[in-house]
Amino acid sequence: MGEFEDYATVQEAAEKLRIHPESVRRLIRQGKLPAKKFANTWLIEWEVLEQFASHYDPRPGNKATLF
Repeated sequence: MGEFEDYATVQEAAEKLRIHPESVRRLIRQGKLPAKKFANTWLIEWEVLEQFASHYDPRPGNKATLF
């Protein structure tokens, strides 16, 4: 991807967070995981994803927050 190496795709984010890709899209739609859309593809900055992952608990009922 070259210039997009600082960004993760939804699939990469799902693997990192150990959740389904649709759950990643839901987090994006809810504004809990900042992302940018480019050519109909959501891209998440790796740095933001790492920070989010350090506080994220995928178990049901737990709140996902960036900070």
